[in-house]
Amino acid sequence: MAQDVHLDWQPTSGRAGLADAIRAAIRRGRWAADSVVPSTRALAHDLGVARGTVTRVYADLTAEGYLRTSQGAPTRVATAGDQPQSAPRRPVGEPALRWNLRPGRPDLSLFPREAWLSATRRVLQEAPADVFDYPSAGGAPKLREVLARYLARSRGVLADAERIVICGGYSQALSLLSGVLHARGVDEIAFEDPSFDNFRKLVTGAGPRVVGVPVDADGLQVSAVDSPALVVTPAHQHPMGHTLAPERRAALTRWATASGAIVIEDDYDGEFRFDRQQVGALQALAPERVVYAGTASKTLAPALRLGWLALPRTLVEPMRAAMSAAGSYPPMLDQLVLAEFLESGEHDRHVRRCRAEYRSRRDALLAALPEYVTPQGISAGLHLMLMLPEGGPTEADVLAACRRHSVSVEGLTRFWISGGEHPQGIMVGYGSPAKHAFPGAVQALVDALNDVAP
Repeated sequence: MAQDVHLDWQPTSGRAGLADAIRAAIRRGRWAADSVVPSTRALAHDLGVARGTVTRVYADLTAEGYLRTSQGAPTRVATAGDQPQSAPRRPVGEPALRWNLRPGRPDLSLFPREAWLSATRRVLQEAPADVFDYPSAGGAPKLREVLARYLARSRGVLADAERIVICGGYSQALSLLSGVLHARGVDEIAFEDPSFDNFRKLVTGAGPRVVGVPVDADGLQVSAVDSPALVVTPAHQHPMGHTLAPERRAALTRWATASGAIVIEDDYDGEFRFDRQQVGALQALAPERVVYAGTASKTLAPALRLGWLALPRTLVEPMRAAMSAAGSYPPMLDQLVLAEFLESGEHDRHVRRCRAEYRSRRDALLAALPEYVTPQGISAGLHLMLMLPEGGPTEADVLAACRRHSVSVEGLTRFWISGGEHPQGIMVGYGSPAKHAFPGAVQALVDALNDVAP
C-alpha cells in the first residue's frame, strides 16, 4: 500500500519535512479521514529511511491529532486537517428532499444481493478464461440465448439469440438505434405525446427530429402516425399509464408492415402488471417491423446498465457495427451473471416478490389519496399518474407544496411535446422508497396534497 501513497517529500528535508508532507496530504484530502495509513515498516522501506524515523513522525502526528492509533489496530487518519472541505455537489434539478417518490425507480433495497452473489460465484467458478477478453459487439452469447428463451416465455417475444443485441441500458440502445436508422434515411422519429423527454433528446442527438403523436385512454392514436419510425410504450404508456387497446395494436403493426416503418417497443416495466396477466409484446405481431427493447433497470437495478434489443433481421448487423464503433459494452461478467440469474429461476422469484410488494404499495397509495386528485392508468408499473382538476390547484402549486413537505415527485408538464394548454398532474413513484420509508413518504405526500386542496 505504501507504494500507492503520494507524498510531496524530499529526502533532504529529513524528519520534519516528512511530517510536513504527511500533514499536507491529510489537509488536502489525499489521505482521507479514517483511512488506514501505511505501516511504519512499509513506508520506511519505500522512502528509504529508517523505520524509527517514520515511527517518531507518526507519534508526533498522533499527538497533534492528525493520526489515531489503538492497540492491535492499524493507524488511521483522525482528521481531514484544517482545510475546509467542499460540500458534495447537489445534482442540478434534484433537491435534497427527505421522501423519495420519484417515478421510474425500483426499490433498490430489494435488490437480491445474496442470490446475485451466488450467481456471481457460480459464473466465476465455471466461466472459461476467454470471458475476460474484449467483448463481442452483440453481447455475451450465453445471455442472448437465455434472454431469447426468457422473453419468449414471459413477454411473448419472437426472436432467436442472433437477433438480440445487449446494450448498456435502454438509453444507449435507443441512441445507437436512432443513429442506425438515421444512417438508413430515417430523418424523423415519432414519440407518444406525452412521453419521456430525456429519450427524445437522445434521438435528436443521434440525428432524427422528433414529432409527437397524441395518446388517449386507449393509448397511441395510430391514425395520427405519419413517420418512418416510432417509439411507443404499448404495455404501460409512459407517463399516462394506459395500455394500447387490442384494435390499435393490430392497426399499428398493419401500418408498419404496409409502410415499411420501424416501431420501437419500449417495454420498460412489462413484468409488473397487477390486476391480470401482463399484456404480451407488440413485437410478436410483426417481428420484422418491431424492435423490442427491454431492460433490467426496473426489475433489478438501473446501475447494472443492462438492456437488450430484439431486432428485425435487417437491423442486427448495423446495430452490432454501431456498438463496435461506439466501443462501449456492458461488462461481460455482469452479462453472464444475469444469464445465470435468469436460467436458475432466481429472476422469476425476485420479480414475483417485487410484484407483490409494488401491488401492495399501489393499493395503499390509492387508499390514502384525497378525493380531488384522479388516479389514471392501469394497475401496473412503478408509478401512478394523478390528474388535477380544472379550477383546482395547479401543478406548480402541488409541486411547491410537495417541496415544503420534503417530498420528491414529478410534474407532467415536462413530458408534453406539443405546445399549448394540457391537462396537469403529478407522477408518484411508489417503487422508489425502501419498504420501511414508504408509509412516511405517503403521509407526507397526502399532507402536501391536503395543503392545496380546493
